[in-house]
Amino acid sequence: MSAANKIKNIVPLLDRVLIQRVKAQEKTASGIFIPEKAQEALNEGVVVAVGKGALNKDGNHIPLQLASGDRVILPPFGGSNVKVAGEDYLLFRDSEILAKVVEN
Repeated sequence: MSAANKIKNIVPLLDRVLIQRVKAQEKTASGIFIPEKAQEALNEGVVVAVGKGALNKDGNHIPLQLASGDRVILPPFGGSNVKVAGEDYLLFRDSEILAKVVEN
């Protein structure tokens, strides 16, 4: 089973969001390779999957503000690490995500 199929099998519950962090640049614009220890951990990620939303007092789902494919700004700490097929992902609650990146 491929990594893409395994990710489709993971469905976050309630108001949780599965995110893959954007990888740091491995080389500069001029072609110089940056050592792994010197690369910055970016606070940006891509939403891979979303849950149905938290439940209100009537038992109805409150829709999330994010959808699969959205680029988001992540907090510096938090989230739960999830490893699937050798790839690292993060699980956050919808309310923990700092911002959605909108490209014009």
